[in-house]
Amino acid sequence: MRLPLEFYKQPAVQLAPLLLGKMLCRKIGDDIMRLAITETEAYAGESDTACHARRGKTPRTAVMYEVGGIAYVYLCYGIHHLLNVVAADAEQPEAVLIRGLDGISGPGRLTKALQIDMAFNREDFINSDRLWLEDGPQMPYTTTPRIGIDYASEEDKARLWRFIATKDICDKNI
Repeated sequence: MRLPLEFYKQPAVQLAPLLLGKMLCRKIGDDIMRLAITETEAYAGESDTACHARRGKTPRTAVMYEVGGIAYVYLCYGIHHLLNVVAADAEQPEAVLIRGLDGISGPGRLTKALQIDMAFNREDFINSDRLWLEDGPQMPYTTTPRIGIDYASEEDKARLWRFIATKDICDKNI
């Protein structure tokens, strides 16, 4: 069952651990890949110096200011496309980076494996026929500081907003 809009309309810090165990679904041709989310990171708006929205609304970050339930895809280092789930209500620029899936570690690797690029920026997870999220078991998890955010304040670098599933996913839903 697809996740409803109300699921996404919560702060990124609350949404990020709830996404663990949910199924990221990608239709390619006639095939549908379903992979459990195993790692996420929360980014919490303009006051979070690690968040892209820290400098306000720009053409790149405008998608984060929309209501939750859509994809925010951006190009990192000019090489890797990274997939985020926009969270919260409109005008609250929060998002959750999908860092890992069952069998795929790393946000750049997962978008490459699922053929996700900038054409998926603003994709609607509720209505899309090529990218969506389905319900799955809630996973136990551990937290760590986020990674790759050397530019952020010391306080924001120390936040335990990286969520990692601690239970193996038994069903390889590919």
